[in-house]
Amino acid sequence: MSGPSAVDTPERALRGRTAALASVLDQGAAGLTNILVLILAARLSTVSGFAQFSMVYLVFTVALGLFMAYVGQALVLEKGTLPERAAACRSALGFTAAASCAVGVALVALGLVSGPVAGLLAEPSGRALAALGAVLPVVLLQDAARYCFSLLGRPHHALVADGLRLVCTVAVLMAQPDGASPSRLVLAWGLAALPGLAAGLLLLRRTLGAGGRGNLRRYVRRGHLGQRFAVEFAVGNGSSQLAVLALGAVGSPLAVGALRGASALFGPLNVFFGAANGFGPPLLNRLGGGRAVVRATLLLGAALAGTGAVWGAVWWLLPDGWGRQVLGDTWPAVAELLPASAAQYTLMGLGVSALLTLRVLSPKQTLPVQLVFSVLSVVLLFTGFALGGALGAAWGLACGSGLKAVAAWVRVLRLRRAADGPSEETPRGRARHRAGRG
Repeated sequence: MSGPSAVDTPERALRGRTAALASVLDQGAAGLTNILVLILAARLSTVSGFAQFSMVYLVFTVALGLFMAYVGQALVLEKGTLPERAAACRSALGFTAAASCAVGVALVALGLVSGPVAGLLAEPSGRALAALGAVLPVVLLQDAARYCFSLLGRPHHALVADGLRLVCTVAVLMAQPDGASPSRLVLAWGLAALPGLAAGLLLLRRTLGAGGRGNLRRYVRRGHLGQRFAVEFAVGNGSSQLAVLALGAVGSPLAVGALRGASALFGPLNVFFGAANGFGPPLLNRLGGGRAVVRATLLLGAALAGTGAVWGAVWWLLPDGWGRQVLGDTWPAVAELLPASAAQYTLMGLGVSALLTLRVLSPKQTLPVQLVFSVLSVVLLFTGFALGGALGAAWGLACGSGLKAVAAWVRVLRLRRAADGPSEETPRGRARHRAGRG
């Protein structure tokens, strides 16, 4: 009787553990890059310069989220043989290159227009936006390569490319002079991704081979799966990020700088949230029953919330001199927001675990929660800003995160009650139990 030998199973498990570790380290490298970009830009810039850089970097964050939702999240769900997955990777890279170039040209044109047409993007922020358009294909292609490596089962290759990008980004930004303009910082950050992109493309070429062509039409066909993911991003994270950007347009760019500075301090928690969403579903699906899933995500939510509270307390207790070493002149404005930001990320931990539960037990339940409470968070953001400036806006975001967490957990509890059915202790339950026995 043939079958896998006792030696094969441990080897496969080891490969699985190694791949999982490489994926976690890669996600950590990518997240750390985004955190250090904001911290180094804050240290090098004036308060107003960092505010302008933050607004342009927020444009990139939204563009990256939409691209990777439309292309990357659909790509990693591809199945089939290695040649079929290789063709899917070529299609993804080709579409990202073409679309990012088109968007980049539009951003350059918009950035070069000053005055009433550009509005908030008038000089000097206009030059920074034009710089973003020039480097956008580089940074988006480098990120798209990560999803290709994920589909191909090569997370260690993604780690090589992202690790190189992290080192180059830190080195290039640290070489910039104090008071560097936002446009110079954007160009330096974007061009620092070139070595990582080159390494990623070289590793992909070795894996995929030189031949073969991609099919770009698959990304513009009706019903492409990425369209749903893009909508979910737009009504979830995207709406709040665009709201913060709009806050700078109608309110104060300095408020945007303070909010983005606070988000940089809590960046490690975003890495944890991303890891929970990325690696949570496969692990939770192995638990089998709904009760076990809910228990696990409750513990996860408590751990994430506790981490957020402790992390916020650490920054709150930090001496001002140390804070200035991290964020420069932006620190006083950020320090004022720390209680609200700590509350927001504490509540976000509970919300992430609840949405993760719904995604495992009933995926269709997540979009209504995201849609309703993301809009509500935007309303609370602007209401808070009108009442209390940047501090009020931060508390508005915290309230929105809390309400989303409550609504998501209420849906989880209703879902579990519906799945459990009526108890045998109730009259209806006893009648159903007798009918079943008869």
